[in-house]
Amino acid sequence: MASGVVDSRVFRVMFVSEEMRKIFSDENKAQKWLDTEAALARAQAKLGIIEPRRAEQITKFAKAELLDLDAIGENYKSSITIVPLLKEFKKVFDDDSGEFVHWGATSQDIMDNGMVLQIKEALPLIKKLLEKTYKEALRISAEHKNTVMAGRTHVIHALPITFGFKTAMWAQEIRRSLDRLKEITPRVLVGQLSGAVGTMASQEGKGLEMQKLMMEDLGLNIPVISWHPSRDHMAEYVSTLAIIAGTIGRIAREILSLQRTEICEVEEPFFMGKVGSSTMPHKRNPQVCEGVIALTKIVRAQAPLMVEAMECENERDWGCEAVEWDAIPKSSILIAGALEKINDILENLLVYPQNMKRNLNALKGAMLSEAVMLHLGEKLGRLSAHEIVYEVCMKAFTDGKPVIDDLLEREEVSKYFTRADLEEIMQPEKYVGLSATFVDRVIEDSKKYFG
Repeated sequence: MASGVVDSRVFRVMFVSEEMRKIFSDENKAQKWLDTEAALARAQAKLGIIEPRRAEQITKFAKAELLDLDAIGENYKSSITIVPLLKEFKKVFDDDSGEFVHWGATSQDIMDNGMVLQIKEALPLIKKLLEKTYKEALRISAEHKNTVMAGRTHVIHALPITFGFKTAMWAQEIRRSLDRLKEITPRVLVGQLSGAVGTMASQEGKGLEMQKLMMEDLGLNIPVISWHPSRDHMAEYVSTLAIIAGTIGRIAREILSLQRTEICEVEEPFFMGKVGSSTMPHKRNPQVCEGVIALTKIVRAQAPLMVEAMECENERDWGCEAVEWDAIPKSSILIAGALEKINDILENLLVYPQNMKRNLNALKGAMLSEAVMLHLGEKLGRLSAHEIVYEVCMKAFTDGKPVIDDLLEREEVSKYFTRADLEEIMQPEKYVGLSATFVDRVIEDSKKYFG
């Protein structure tokens, strides 16, 4: 019986990446624990700590499908250690090799390794999805690098930009998160094997060599020292996902905002049969964008929780690590879901250049106030020009006349400029600055990433 969105048969399609959900499933979690126990046994067999035949048996039966996961869950009523797994694992052997599983390790060694191995599977999927987002943002930027639209600051029309310039900023922000994923990977993918308090006292002087063999087997980096109470790299992983969520949420929010009826410059993908309202048949709601926004809020909320969980006591503290058992899978599954959805939005985004052009004159020319001010400033000085243009624009707000008419009524302006002069100055297409150049720079920079 599902009680949360990750496992809900009703809501799951709105929230999760099924591929990522499999990575953080109970079955895969148990498999990663078994993989860790088997790698430990193989390392110990090489060092003569256990017999090779024991390691062979442990490896042979280290298969999650042989376990009764429900029984493991039932045993967690009395234990928060790895013991519930070990009890069930022991039952699958056809000899007594189960007695030699987990030799000299501690529960957190196995559970930390299991989580790291799940993250090891998750990172390539996140990277693949985010690279798709990057490519889509780059494609839109190239297609619309000269599509002029109103730039907005503080939600108000500011100066003209191009739509490609806007999406190129998305692309470069995504690029930085791709770089972050690459940077954190060696810090996050560090294995754990250090015994009860991290000193390897139980490993008969062979701890470091055994640790090296085990981590090479699992494809993980070797820890310099135990990280049982040191959860910073787990917090860094989730914090990086939270940053990605911030970017994806911003993109979804921007599309939602620009889809407003009064603006209608872009729209999330629409198809016949997509229903926006149970009572208003006309509604074409940005419901996928709203879903992405909800997902990214949940992911971002995990970052402060993970930083809080860094405050572990002494050499081990389940009260901290248990937080990760929820926050890491949830963050990973939901960010992957958000990326899948934003990728579909960007791939099939509806762009309305005609509405962008229409909206450019919503302020009846006031959006080009800076251009007028700078030209007039060459005659009168910048401060005087600013005051004049400000007064004209404020008047235009109330009298409803085109700004150019009010400008020409001012003697200080008409003395230097004709209507034709002002019409030339106040063309939005000629005041987009280096919008197209910056798009080209972002696209050129992307070649360094993709090669």
